[in-house]
Amino acid sequence: MEKEKPSSKWKIAGKQYQTEDYHSNDEASSGLAITHEQVSDAYMEGEIQAAIDTSGGREIEITRKGHE
Repeated sequence: MEKEKPSSKWKIAGKQYQTEDYHSNDEASSGLAITHEQVSDAYMEGEIQAAIDTSGGREIEITRKGHE
């Protein structure tokens, strides 16, 4: 019995961020673009207090309970 080849949408282990990921309909690519933006924002802000910026302009603070 021959093994089925995994579909291309499941081959994300080697995927790297590309600028066109912001306009992608692929869930993995758009998620990678959002993560890239969050990391870039956190790096540029230079602070340890993390927050998620929503599309509505609201910030959701990520608490560090249990991580101290």
